[in-house]
Amino acid sequence: MHLYPEAGDPWRPRALYAAAHPESGVGRLGALPEQVGENVPAVPNAYVSTTVDVSPWAETEWAAILAHRGEVASERPLPGVPTRLPEAERQEMISTESFTRPTSGPVPGGPHRLTV
Repeated sequence: MHLYPEAGDPWRPRALYAAAHPESGVGRLGALPEQVGENVPAVPNAYVSTTVDVSPWAETEWAAILAHRGEVASERPLPGVPTRLPEAERQEMISTESFTRPTSGPVPGGPHRLTV
């Protein structure tokens, strides 16, 4: 703003979201992460402010995961863990993205569900 005052006020986002793994989603992995020595950081479900249905892109996301062949083939890295799930569970897991807003405490009214 001080460098180029003619540019006007700086742009500011109306909201900030951070990608999150809700406990319920991580729970679908069961004991798999622990069995391979992984820890998946998760937030309480009440802290998820928004979920987005990304099922139209699930096939592309799965192809991207599988493109990391070395990690998928290994037991330890997280990208390989979902490959051990039944296809229906895996499909459900990668069809929704969850986000949280940097606030303190649970989100009032629960998460907003967005469909793109």
